[in-house]
Amino acid sequence: MIDRPAVALWAVRALGAIFILVGLPLVIGGLWLLILGGSFYYFPAGLALIVSGAFLALRRPLGAWIYLGLYGVTLLWALWEVGLNGWALVPRVVAPTVLLIGLVAVLPLILPQGRWVAIIGGGALALFLLIGGTVVAFANRAPAGLPLPAESGDMGEPGLYQTGADWPAFGGTHAARRYSPLTQINRDNVKELERVWLFHTEDLPEEKWGAETTPLKVGDTLYLCTARNQLIALDAETGQQRWRYDPQVSDDWIPYTAACRGVVYYDTRRSAPPQTGDAVRAPAEAASLQAPTELCTTRIIEGTLDGRLIAVDARTGRPCPGFGQNGQVDIKRGMGDIIPGMVSITSAPTIVQGVIVTGHQVLDGQYRDAPSGVIQGFDAVTGELRWAWDMGQPERDGLPPEGETYTRGTPNMWTTASGDEQLGLVYLPMANSAADYYSSDRSEAENRYSTSLVALDVRTGKPAWSFQTVRVDVWDYDLGSQATLIDFPTDTGTVPALVLPSKQGDLYILDRRTGEPLVEVEERAVPVGGVEPQDRSPTQPFSTFHTLARDRLTEKDMWGMSPIDQMICRIGFRQAEYDGIYTPPSAERRWIQYPGYNGGSDWGGVAVDPRRGVIIANYNDMPNYNRLVPREEANERGWYPRGHEKLEEQGETPASRGGVPEGAEGAGDPQWGVPYAIDVNPGWRMGFTGMLCKQPPYGGIRAIDIRTGRTLWDRPLGQARKNGPFGIPSMLPIDIGTPNNGGAVVTASGLIFIAAATDDLIRAIDIETGETVWTDVLPAGGQAAPIVYEENGRQFLVLMTGGHHFMETPRGDQVIAWALPDRRNDGNR
Repeated sequence: MIDRPAVALWAVRALGAIFILVGLPLVIGGLWLLILGGSFYYFPAGLALIVSGAFLALRRPLGAWIYLGLYGVTLLWALWEVGLNGWALVPRVVAPTVLLIGLVAVLPLILPQGRWVAIIGGGALALFLLIGGTVVAFANRAPAGLPLPAESGDMGEPGLYQTGADWPAFGGTHAARRYSPLTQINRDNVKELERVWLFHTEDLPEEKWGAETTPLKVGDTLYLCTARNQLIALDAETGQQRWRYDPQVSDDWIPYTAACRGVVYYDTRRSAPPQTGDAVRAPAEAASLQAPTELCTTRIIEGTLDGRLIAVDARTGRPCPGFGQNGQVDIKRGMGDIIPGMVSITSAPTIVQGVIVTGHQVLDGQYRDAPSGVIQGFDAVTGELRWAWDMGQPERDGLPPEGETYTRGTPNMWTTASGDEQLGLVYLPMANSAADYYSSDRSEAENRYSTSLVALDVRTGKPAWSFQTVRVDVWDYDLGSQATLIDFPTDTGTVPALVLPSKQGDLYILDRRTGEPLVEVEERAVPVGGVEPQDRSPTQPFSTFHTLARDRLTEKDMWGMSPIDQMICRIGFRQAEYDGIYTPPSAERRWIQYPGYNGGSDWGGVAVDPRRGVIIANYNDMPNYNRLVPREEANERGWYPRGHEKLEEQGETPASRGGVPEGAEGAGDPQWGVPYAIDVNPGWRMGFTGMLCKQPPYGGIRAIDIRTGRTLWDRPLGQARKNGPFGIPSMLPIDIGTPNNGGAVVTASGLIFIAAATDDLIRAIDIETGETVWTDVLPAGGQAAPIVYEENGRQFLVLMTGGHHFMETPRGDQVIAWALPDRRNDGNR
């Protein structure tokens, strides 16, 4: 028989022991936090828990009353500190409520009238949870937005191509608006979307996955590249493969991620720049031109992870024999010896006036004496080097003399450029110098052009103008987003302009002819100090048009799954250097970088609805928790750069202790050649639970009025369904706002299509309200940008689902197409 009194006794004692175990870390950590000048709550709360637990273990009713009093104080404190902010209330209230439920369950065992007290208390608790859940749900909903501006007509397209039936470039066109004029799929019928085909690329890296591919659609064919640069052509209507070309890229050349974000299409019959007054023909019109009879009249060009440009015939996939050597050009010529993986092309090149303009990724955090960030222009027909812009040797036009190299360590362009065919300008979002977090040995040219938008004249390869978004960047705030070309309304008429998004969150509006700001940019004072205080700029440029950045962090913004891990994050906040945005790097202790290096805006860029005059920007909202690590300490940890074996042979490093750590970018990067390595905790993740220390949301999507810069609506992007403590998916369909990578596409029917978030969903959002009107579950992570096109009278939505190792989304190789049910032949059935 079960000894019920004994079971009851042990149940009460067990609950008392739990109270004591929870209270102990709160007392220790709470006292530490008080000493650091932090919150007063945790230390006395821990003491009260311990005392309550001790009395409960003795079956003394006082233990219950102490906890009930503590719970009431906790509610008042939580509401005083964060109000009705639902996500902020979670770590403050949920775990104490779980303990309260346990207490209510044992009340009959310790109070004479415990049964009735438990019934009344349980009913009150249920009512509280119902009301509290409602508060949380509604407190986190996006506020009602402002009405959209009146439509003002389409902006002119400054390139050779337009979207519509086709999607001819990475950003739709080289203007990078990510806009489609198609209207077949609209708010009324979008819920009828269904998958119509799925294609497997069969290129699945076991590690470092993250294809990030945006296909092109020209004529009746889709063109795309896989994670390791295989080129594939698909039937745009059925998804059937037409051809495949494998350039045989070795895995040794995979840098941080096996990524090929896109390819570029070129029609050699359009090599001459348009003349003033010429009508710009759309791809649909181009398809009606006389069919090409020569090999490679139309061609697909990609950059590879091992630093080559590959050109193949768009019809057959065969290499173009007249392009370079057997259809390929090595961009690494003139760079000297290259360690595999240090130089790679991960983004689509841009072609303006018949010149292929390409930058390349230089693997971050490895060497100060890294390969050059030189920008090169190649003839789109012959592959001949037209020019090379080496900012360290601006007088040079081409390859360096024998025995010399392009200037090493200079800022590179790893992302995609945009271009204006009429002006003959290509707009380069530049990254930082090698050794991102240390600046004392940078040249004048590096300090001028790093983290800047540089407009190059494609005829000469010389800068026409440049605009810098960060002075002496030591935060890895390189420009990742394409500049988006628009016509900007002013009091004197529209001006050819561009929108420049940045990782620190600011959106700049510049005259694309001159680089002059069309909306004021203010120089504001920022913190100075830290390592190299003499190099820190006392001011930084802030856009007055719009910013995606939030207010500076406070201790109250710390988060977790319980009061204990929230307290730990509060201690971390108090221990770190933090004085708002641009807090200088420190070696003595951690410093907080907010926003972190993923943005703000990253390589997905923004989308623009030119008819409605609206910018759609998805963004990240997370800090990094960083520290500069002195060289001797980094060596002790075994943080050596890629290819460190060669250095060991030359006696330049001690024997290896394991090489570069595996993990997030910057998490133990050696920065060989400067006094400090860098240790980045991206997103500021807790080691034990894996939760992020800042409260949600971690990412969002926003609609912005182009005319005024006002926010029309703003909402979290991404559900909590694939996120949770210890890496366990919660499967909660709640819009928490997750980290996101990838862009959006906007259609004339008023829909925004976007995946990007870590919830493995693609969604359609109503541009007028910001509400989600359709979703579909993806087989892998959707860290890529969708495209929209039309084929045989039917509108398609297509997305590549490759996942991403850094964002911890499932790897995949699927290209998926959605469309409305095909009812074109219903009348004949």
